[in-house]
Amino acid sequence: MTILIEELKKEHSEIVAALNEVKKLGILSKEGQDKLMSLEASLLAHLEMEDDQLYPALRKKAKHNKDLKNTLDLFIMDMENVSKIVRGFFDKYSEEISGEEVQKDFDILCAALSKRISNEEESLYEEYEYMSR
Repeated sequence: MTILIEELKKEHSEIVAALNEVKKLGILSKEGQDKLMSLEASLLAHLEMEDDQLYPALRKKAKHNKDLKNTLDLFIMDMENVSKIVRGFFDKYSEEISGEEVQKDFDILCAALSKRISNEEESLYEEYEYMSR
């Protein structure tokens, strides 16, 4: 496994563990909110690492691989949506995590991140590993 994919998978595990801990603590608890807010910086850094290191390499390979290009185009559109959900959540609750919608918004955030992580690990990371051989 390449160093980049190892690091990205490790970060995925940490993100999922942090989200599960927030769920366990409760999004309305002080501890849950503190844990979630500490996750914001690492989430954004992770997204940046993918944008800077993973996607450019895949885009280069996709110039000569139509299937990869199609897959990558779908991921890029989805990534914009996931980034919007993540930034939207943290912007909305930057001052205070409260209100009737917070649990629903948190569930949407978790679902979007979980789906994205699973899809990346099942297809994009494998493609990156294959092309790095």
